[in-house]
Amino acid sequence: MSRTHRLFQLMQALRTLPAPATALRLAEATGVSPRTLYRDIDTLRELGAVIDGEVGFGYTLIEDAHLPPLGFKNSELEALVLGLREVAAVGDPALADAARSALTKLRARLPDSQAHRLRHSVLVAHRFNPPAKPTIDSGVLREACWEERIVGFAYTDKHGVATQREVKPLSIMLFDQSHCLLAWCLKRDDYRAFRLDRMSDLGVTDRSFRPGRVPLLKTYLENLNQAAGDRLVRF
Repeated sequence: MSRTHRLFQLMQALRTLPAPATALRLAEATGVSPRTLYRDIDTLRELGAVIDGEVGFGYTLIEDAHLPPLGFKNSELEALVLGLREVAAVGDPALADAARSALTKLRARLPDSQAHRLRHSVLVAHRFNPPAKPTIDSGVLREACWEERIVGFAYTDKHGVATQREVKPLSIMLFDQSHCLLAWCLKRDDYRAFRLDRMSDLGVTDRSFRPGRVPLLKTYLENLNQAAGDRLVRF
């Protein structure tokens, strides 16, 4: 097997295996020794691939600068259009604008025949009762989730009781008619969901809870799934 073919196989393994992929698993997938695998990882990084990880932890492909533009099956294109139009219909203002912008960019990069399918897609998304608009900047909140920084805000519950909260923000989820922040509440020392249309005075602290978001969110979603009879969320 040529070195070029081996590197191609390694890239494919990094794209498809659950991340982070261990060196042993990658070596098995590409048929090389761990020592060769480490050298191949270094080579891919030199060629421009952004690969996160190290020995003993595992590797995750973050960015492949040499990956050519992807082609889509017609059914895949319909799924993308439907998903983006759904986000445009139910997302917060910033995310809805991003979805519309993404549709425009997608149309510009497609072959003419598929760009026509995008403009005249069979599938559409419309909500007669869109979710309540957030009363805080959800873009700032999303960034706090990614950065794993504790946030504080004022919250008014369904009974009109106002409290101050500090939480570890985990994810934003659309529940029926409202966007909710899934979080670990420091006040209650437990998982809580907060409606974004009942929040105010959002502030992001410089206190990090990295790398706690992923395991905390996984446990929260497992709890939600069990409560919903395993029908709520797949991850």
